[in-house]
Amino acid sequence: MTRDDTPSDDAGRISTKTNGSSVDPVTLEILRNQLEGVAEEMGEVLIRSAYSPNIKERQDCSTAIFDAEGRMVSQAEHIPVHLGAMPEAVEAIREYDPEPGDVWALNDPFEGGTHLPDITLVSPLAPDVDGAPGDGEETLGYAVSRAHHADVGGSTPGSMPAGAREVYEEGLRLPGVRLVRDGELVDDVFAMLLANVRTPSERRADIRAQLAAHDRAEERLADLLERSGETVIDAFGAIIDYSRDRIETELEAIPDGIYTSKDVLEGDGVSDDDVPIEVTVTVDGTKIDVDFAGTAEQVSGNLNAPLAVAKSAVYFVVRSLTDPEIPPNQGCYDPVSVSAPVGSLLNPESPAAVVGGNVETSQRVTDVVFAALAEAVPERAPAQGQGTMNNLIVGSREGAFTYYETIGGGAGATAESDGIDGAQVGMTNTLNTPVEVLEAEYPLTVERYALRPGTGGDGEHRGGLGLERALTVECDATVSLLTERRRTRPRGVAGGADGATGENLVDGEAVAAKTTVDVDAGTTVTMRTPGGGGHGSPDDRDPDARAVDRRDGKLDE
Repeated sequence: MTRDDTPSDDAGRISTKTNGSSVDPVTLEILRNQLEGVAEEMGEVLIRSAYSPNIKERQDCSTAIFDAEGRMVSQAEHIPVHLGAMPEAVEAIREYDPEPGDVWALNDPFEGGTHLPDITLVSPLAPDVDGAPGDGEETLGYAVSRAHHADVGGSTPGSMPAGAREVYEEGLRLPGVRLVRDGELVDDVFAMLLANVRTPSERRADIRAQLAAHDRAEERLADLLERSGETVIDAFGAIIDYSRDRIETELEAIPDGIYTSKDVLEGDGVSDDDVPIEVTVTVDGTKIDVDFAGTAEQVSGNLNAPLAVAKSAVYFVVRSLTDPEIPPNQGCYDPVSVSAPVGSLLNPESPAAVVGGNVETSQRVTDVVFAALAEAVPERAPAQGQGTMNNLIVGSREGAFTYYETIGGGAGATAESDGIDGAQVGMTNTLNTPVEVLEAEYPLTVERYALRPGTGGDGEHRGGLGLERALTVECDATVSLLTERRRTRPRGVAGGADGATGENLVDGEAVAAKTTVDVDAGTTVTMRTPGGGGHGSPDDRDPDARAVDRRDGKLDE
């Protein structure tokens, strides 16, 4: 197979039998697209029904459909760190034997979650359709949604305290609770959840938006069953097999070998000492093994990341280096194994703080895995992007509001193109909060929002530019910053220059990469985000491209 082959070309080679039924290639392709449509429609319902700007504007949420065995069948194009870690949450909820009519909620990072602000809902799919398997009594699959809630309690507004030492400081833990039973909301569980957050009306609306997305999944699966019957369920396994076949063919094209890389995190919020991450990637035919032995032990601060987060970062890299037309599902994950020592940064034990692991450590994991595989496929691997999500949280001390955002920066250049300016890179895929919405929803005023000239690493292809966002807080508030790449630069590759570091300022004074501070009304918080690394020698850059950069003010001259 070449990288130019299309899914429909290869689908003709697949005739999978599941439960005694055969799915022909044309039907398989139709059902695959329809099931992806169900996941996408779940996401649209969630985003359009949500109340918080973090979900309705930034779209910090993800949705997917799983089969009855807990394998992902289809997903919406949402957040990589959400989607790759979802299977762990589904596996955890299946241990509770959920029944049709239930919806279960989970966010515990030691029970299948990632970090506490990401609340995952899982519901059995059992449509009552005449002639369909189960007649409403048998679980045919699962609908899954994950959304980042702007506050879930804990010691600071936004539930992302920079100096947290234990998960208890980061908010309410849900190890797996039944939120809906027999189609009815469990009021006492919902009340308990809302009593432990600072903005209960917002949480109530956002969780109900997630529930609405699950209702839509049930409706749409019922529609598919009415039209296509049991073939829909047969197609679940066929779709997964199809993706597995294609990803294995892609992996066979990567040279066998053992590839290594290492990098660091810039302190953990408690100590400024570098935190090493090491990886050994073994490519053997159609399989890839990724081992994080040599990575730091779990740290005192909040950069610990559950193994599910490390897995999602690895899956993201593998998908980025293979044919983007391969449908993303469990079949893409099956050939990839990921391990990290128990009690390490990437496989911590309770009660380790973890809120930064999901958003910051995951970014560095992608950096080191990309760097390792760049030895094998240098023509495909990009230079490093900004390597951080630049988390900014502002909340009133009285609990009236909580603003959360991740700020874009420079993407790494590739062998074919410049890096994107001011983009969300790596494990995030969110939008920004429009200035008009931000100022209408919160007591905040945006003073500046602009590209940072000269921050992208020079090269034949230039790294993307970082951003500068400055906002004034119009009331007494608590500000938390969780950021990286403030002292280490995103690396260029193949002779390209490194990107620029970022910087955090409060009233013009530099503050730590990870900090929580109380500020008075009128304080201005400025975040300057890193640029991406360049690709190739600067001597090889097209003079016309450099002239365009100069014309557009992208060079620091």
